[in-house]
Amino acid sequence: MDKKIALVTGAGRGIGKAIAIKLIEDGFFVIANSRQTPMEDSPSSCYYQADITEASQVEEMVSFITKTYGAVDVLVNNAGIAQQKLFTDITEADWDNMLNHNLKSMFLVTKGVLPGMIHQKYGKIINISSIWGLSGASCEVHYSAAKAGVIGFTKALAKEVGPSGIAVNCVAPGIIKTDMLNEFSEEDLSALKEETPLERLGTPEDIAKAVSFFASSQSDFITGQTLSPNGGFVI
Repeated sequence: MDKKIALVTGAGRGIGKAIAIKLIEDGFFVIANSRQTPMEDSPSSCYYQADITEASQVEEMVSFITKTYGAVDVLVNNAGIAQQKLFTDITEADWDNMLNHNLKSMFLVTKGVLPGMIHQKYGKIINISSIWGLSGASCEVHYSAAKAGVIGFTKALAKEVGPSGIAVNCVAPGIIKTDMLNEFSEEDLSALKEETPLERLGTPEDIAKAVSFFASSQSDFITGQTLSPNGGFVI
């Protein structure tokens, strides 16, 4: 295939869908992974349904991609979940579920595509964290811990695979208008806007642009870094 291959996890909606659309616009052939919500296949994309917290499903997905399209050039580890709970109310199941969806899935997919990148001496891995991975959030201790882990993962892997021509970077979104904000009242959303120096909430497209930069040749001398499009909410 003439086009570079990009794999985007959690691409069925919100930020992941916006990233997939942007990378298609940038000229990539995109494999859009999702657990549930399918995207329509097109000449520039393929939808692949898989639960990436399960090693066997990740192996099957990577095998399909490699045999059908070749090695993945750009991996966007976007899939994840969020939950608001007092720390004293977080159960062991809540904790395990949070780390499975935000860290284990990233570990499994990255491990799956990395051999192909190492073989071709090229690759871009872009991990989606959160401002709460940078600063921590009250009532989201398990989420903050998982997203901080994404940043640590990014820095460490960047050092390890840099000599193989692979760049690993991170995008840490601020408050973004997605389904995750559905439970917030208009009053809450207005307060969040007021706390943001640019006086608006972010959009999935804002995050997609940051991912597009890391996926492009413009970022070829950048690795191990975290870019946080957050409107100044966290500085």
